[in-house]
Amino acid sequence: MKIAIAQIEIIPSIPCDNTVRIISAISSAKKNKADIVIFPELAVSGYMLGDMWESEGFVRECEELGEEIIKASNGIYVIFGNVASDKTKKNFDGRIRKYNALFVAKDGKLIHNNSTSYPFTIKSLLPNYKEFEDPRHFFSLKDLAFENNADIKEYLKPLEIECNGEKIKLGLTICEDAWSSNYSFSPIDIINSNKDVDLFVNISSSPYTLVKDTKRHKMYGDISSKHNIPLIYVNNVGIQNNGKTVYTFDGGSSVYDNSGKLLITADRYEDNLYYVDIDVKNKIFPNPIEIKEENEYKLIYDTVIYGIRKFMKSIGINKVVIGVSGGIDSALSSAMYVNAIGKDNVLLVNMPSKFNSNTTKNLAKTLADNLGCAYMVVPIQESVDYTVKQLETSPIIKDGKESNLTVSSFVIENIQARDRSSRVLASIAASFGGVFTCNANKTETMVGYSTMYGDGAGFFACLADLWKYQIYGLSNYVNKEVFKKEIIPEGTINIVPSAELSTAQAVDEGKGDPIKYDYHDYLFKYLMESWNRAILEDIADLYIKGELEEKIGCQKGILNKYFKTGSEFIDDLERWWKQYMGMGISKRIQAPPILAVSRRSFGFGNRESQNRVYYTAKYLALKNKILD
Repeated sequence: MKIAIAQIEIIPSIPCDNTVRIISAISSAKKNKADIVIFPELAVSGYMLGDMWESEGFVRECEELGEEIIKASNGIYVIFGNVASDKTKKNFDGRIRKYNALFVAKDGKLIHNNSTSYPFTIKSLLPNYKEFEDPRHFFSLKDLAFENNADIKEYLKPLEIECNGEKIKLGLTICEDAWSSNYSFSPIDIINSNKDVDLFVNISSSPYTLVKDTKRHKMYGDISSKHNIPLIYVNNVGIQNNGKTVYTFDGGSSVYDNSGKLLITADRYEDNLYYVDIDVKNKIFPNPIEIKEENEYKLIYDTVIYGIRKFMKSIGINKVVIGVSGGIDSALSSAMYVNAIGKDNVLLVNMPSKFNSNTTKNLAKTLADNLGCAYMVVPIQESVDYTVKQLETSPIIKDGKESNLTVSSFVIENIQARDRSSRVLASIAASFGGVFTCNANKTETMVGYSTMYGDGAGFFACLADLWKYQIYGLSNYVNKEVFKKEIIPEGTINIVPSAELSTAQAVDEGKGDPIKYDYHDYLFKYLMESWNRAILEDIADLYIKGELEEKIGCQKGILNKYFKTGSEFIDDLERWWKQYMGMGISKRIQAPPILAVSRRSFGFGNRESQNRVYYTAKYLALKNKILD
């Protein structure tokens, strides 16, 4: 039989547009004589909708549009994901019951098992971690079985269809139902408990993160080989978000033979129909293909470019203003936006104060020349001095007495950052007819090394899920592999990272940020991205055992480079922990949306509360051991 894999772009909360694309894809599949066409999970509605799921009118419209898709199934089996409701029952929140469901239609009618009263397949496992919160909106098959005092096996049975004169049994699952290793049961194992499934189908809406391709291929390949059954995985493309974090959906739809070998895989981020001819009864398949390992920075580059383009389109903006300092973050951000939306839509602005060196000012100008972008220089020293003068000469009056503020050098640093963003960039962006960026990286975001309403502001933070070492790696990739010439100046890559907000940060004297990126990048990554969240007691324990460098992945000998004593190590550790768990959270809560690249990104991929900084008793004991 010939199967069409519809790896389509799904636009969240725009079901009419999604339905038009689905029906168009059905028409194309029929013209190409496909027997079955398969669409992703929640293909009508989109997946990340927030509490839009609480709208009965929205759910009703999705169901009505689903009926239009069923009507379009003449002469072809159509498998698609959509929301299904049961108005006679309630969810745990008291609203109408909703299921994340899979539908199979043919000749204008639904095809379903007669063993249950539901004409669709219900998602069994509802993820509730990182960015996922399915149980907030949907009722699971597991809960349904419990409610009806039934064996879940009654609901998890293959669906029999007839294709080209042969009866084929499909094992149908939705996304997380295949990722079952941490759950109490495996829907796929139950579906094939009688060893009679001919083909597994898994429809998904799975956001992309680094190394996820490798995990997907291994997992689906293992399922196929374990059961000796071919498997088709269908995922969508596009972007979706949960407010604070923007996720790209890369597709990566794939087909595996009964031994787990990869037969086809769809192009990343490509909206297209892919076809495969397979004989599941006689296990006759096309020749397998090799799984290609791609350069990490190509994967990051593709994701960031795609995310920028789609996010800007989604908010209806096509022009961007970028503050360029001569440093690496703003230079990389500029190069990425130029590649994503074109140089004519990008305006670069340098905003020097008396602390900015000629070195960085020249690097900013060189970057603009290399990119061919429009460029402005807007000095800020006069306005900063005026702000300081206003603050120090405007009296504070209380109980008839006057006093004056004293503006410290630290406050003046923040005044510069806010003047650049809140005054200059915001005004230029409005005049330019666009928005201005946030150029933050993940290392700075983690410990709040930014100024609120200053360099922490902007409409979108496309690099804020990249550690500093990844910023450097991506910059080199952009020069060598994308532009194939020096676009980001070599001087920008080599110069010491510095905010240049005081004489203590003079780059020409080698004075830069307090963050030691070749160590802190890896320490912060271990604390933030470990699946079982690491805390200070874990770090202290590894330090005592002499295993810290190896465990976090930094260069051997880095601890001796920066810390001569255990006391210095502890002081540094607690300094950044206080920032991470203290003011850093306040800044992250108010930060722009972040484009997700890693397995755990800030925003809704990492739920946080503004609480006091805490040290466990075990850490305090280990700390004393280190200090002694």
